[in-house]
Amino acid sequence: MTINFNNLTEDVIPMNQFRLKHRFTNDSYEKLPDSHFKQLKPLGKKGANFLWNYTLKSNLHGNTPFRKDFFRTIEKARISEGREKEIKLWLFQRGIPFEKPVFLSWQPTEAMIVPWKLLIKYFDHFHNCTCGDLTVVDQSLNWALLFHHQDEIFFGSNSEVKIIEMNQEFLIA
Repeated sequence: MTINFNNLTEDVIPMNQFRLKHRFTNDSYEKLPDSHFKQLKPLGKKGANFLWNYTLKSNLHGNTPFRKDFFRTIEKARISEGREKEIKLWLFQRGIPFEKPVFLSWQPTEAMIVPWKLLIKYFDHFHNCTCGDLTVVDQSLNWALLFHHQDEIFFGSNSEVKIIEMNQEFLIA
């Protein structure tokens, strides 16, 4: 079977088979509520490889953080201790719909599908899974997010970013 965006969810694997599962299951980390945990969809090797190759073939990261002229705008934020609320706000303000499934790619063998809302809420779980970078995209490639290993986040977009007021309840909950 050839994997593409239409059938990518057919390569979802159980969390206990996911190499990075410790970030979501280990007692050393904040436990996700069961309702959120069930929304994490780790991908098998075929799905992960498809996402990895999709970004390679697009030459998305041809330059750091993104290929020159790939996006009209590129914004960045610095991740540091004590700035979790600011980073959540910054991610929220990118204007991606909460329920939008986004594709996370760490390596050719590690990838996951999650709703945008969970990426915002638990960004540190996803960002800190490996020592490397994390690329987050949707199928359109009209935007991309790069969690760079040097504690910076880059957001590239081909549409205008709307600044949205953050609901403080979301940050705290």
